[in-house]
Amino acid sequence: MQTSFSDLEYAAKKKVTRRDRLLGEIEALVPWTSLIEQIEPFYPRGKGRGRPPIGLERMLRMYIAQQCFGFSDEGAEDAIYDSQAIRGFVGIDLSREAAPDATTLLKFRRLLETHHLTERIFNAINDHLAAQGLMLREGTIVDATIISAPSSTKNQSGERDPEMHQTRKGQQWYFGMKAHIGVDAASGLTHTLVTTPANVNDVTQAQALLHGAERLAFGDAGYQGIKKRQQHPNPQWHVALRPGRRRALPDTEQGRLDEQLEQAKACIRAKVEHPFHIIKNLLGLKKVRYRGLAKNTAQLYTLFGLANLMTAKQRLFALQAQNGS
Repeated sequence: MQTSFSDLEYAAKKKVTRRDRLLGEIEALVPWTSLIEQIEPFYPRGKGRGRPPIGLERMLRMYIAQQCFGFSDEGAEDAIYDSQAIRGFVGIDLSREAAPDATTLLKFRRLLETHHLTERIFNAINDHLAAQGLMLREGTIVDATIISAPSSTKNQSGERDPEMHQTRKGQQWYFGMKAHIGVDAASGLTHTLVTTPANVNDVTQAQALLHGAERLAFGDAGYQGIKKRQQHPNPQWHVALRPGRRRALPDTEQGRLDEQLEQAKACIRAKVEHPFHIIKNLLGLKKVRYRGLAKNTAQLYTLFGLANLMTAKQRLFALQAQNGS
């Protein structure tokens, strides 16, 4: 592809923006070939006289750029025209071609949702990480986070999303859904995702978050009572004490040992907060972007897959440098 004056001017700029940095990391970390293999059997091949479909990798790149920055379908189309960084990532030369439009991206996103392909993307990323020796599977940390949904009824249907529900946390009420995850205790990588309305109790989903091969499992005080629900002796659960019981630990040798044990469990459980931080703060998922659990679950599989790559990026870059030397 011939380099334009704008490309040369952009390449010569001295400041590397957050957008440049993030897209550069995603470009280097994503196992593109594996993801394309998951989608290709379902992607239209363009038979007949109609306009041939846009290349699969280009649409996948546009979709991933959309998820990285929280764009709407129209916003993703506009961003290609506005941002040289996103044009370079997607592979668009505006002097030769137009960007895929919002409707094309919408159809691609619906294709992923209909065939559960974002779950395949998530699993392909995890298989890639496991092949690099980064998913150890000895222990699992479980946790859940609330993702708020619009509570207003000022919309076309005149009602709130019926698949979202209200729940109370502390002294505050929330309306939305929950993302329940199982995270590898050694690496901090998410291996399992389950979504529910926000009012579903965390402990009811704990068993679904285990992959079955772990010996140890960790959870916060919201998972108290999980041992009574277990059908098998493994894994061995280490669940935090409720705050009231922890504050009531006596100032004795045994009480101090119990406090040290709680601190050790908390240090292990801290790894489960990293994926939530990435999808909420770095990838910008402050509120659900779609209506209904199915569409939001499809998006969350993509976001947690990207979060896993970002969590493991230092180790992946080190492995790439080692293999390249």
